[in-house]
Amino acid sequence: MKEIKIKNFYVTKEKLTFISGPCVIENRDHTLFAAEELKKIFENHDFNFIFKSSFDKANRSSIESFRGPGLDEGLKILEEVRREFDLAVTTDIHLPNQAESVKDVVDLIQIPAFLCRQTDILVAAAETNKPVNVKKGQFMSPFEMKNVVDKLISKGNDHIILTDRGTTFGYNNLITDFRAIPIMQSFGFPVCFDASHSTQLPGGNTKTSSGQREFIPYLTKAAVAVGADLIFIESHNDPKNAKSDAKTVYAFDDLKILLKEVERIYKALKFEPIIC
Repeated sequence: MKEIKIKNFYVTKEKLTFISGPCVIENRDHTLFAAEELKKIFENHDFNFIFKSSFDKANRSSIESFRGPGLDEGLKILEEVRREFDLAVTTDIHLPNQAESVKDVVDLIQIPAFLCRQTDILVAAAETNKPVNVKKGQFMSPFEMKNVVDKLISKGNDHIILTDRGTTFGYNNLITDFRAIPIMQSFGFPVCFDASHSTQLPGGNTKTSSGQREFIPYLTKAAVAVGADLIFIESHNDPKNAKSDAKTVYAFDDLKILLKEVERIYKALKFEPIIC
């Protein structure tokens, strides 16, 4: 597997990497608070950590939904997070021209699942030569993600991460097929499992997505046991009042508990002694 450099660490088989943060940038103060809290949480564990939040949720179900502060203001906030807390940062883009804007602020460019087949966006992200994390569309098989890899490599960028975030199962439902992890790993790049979005019930509330966040710990632990290289969990200090994905963002206090459980599984997989 190719090791991917993110800021001051590498994504490797030797150390699990987490991506976490509020789904959307709600405002400057909340984002800085969340970054500081999450940094404290992850400092208690031997995991790499990348802070994630979106400047614009362009794919919300309803025109009435909160989208975020926008590109310019959002990048200022993410730049402050990166500088103030010395954290690796990621965010998603929805248009090709946004790649050039984000490349000097973030350490990892994320491509949303709905846009994973859009060649222009993939090419624009690849041309920045930044690491690119592409989420597998809920409508795609893991085998088809090889085409995504080929598009990125065609521009000379092999700093690639692929993410599974569930697969469409009828209307308003997703299931997780854990075969996707080793299948996508066979392409030679790290694979991330998105535990929070995999519990979505897309459009389940008609104007917003519903979800079953109570299954996040089960899916997370299963993905770690299967061998995922990264885990993605959107998180929030007050999930029920989150401005995006309120049904699937994970509470900070619950994340603390889950990380302890994940650490035990990860150490067992590496045959390291577990200190109770």
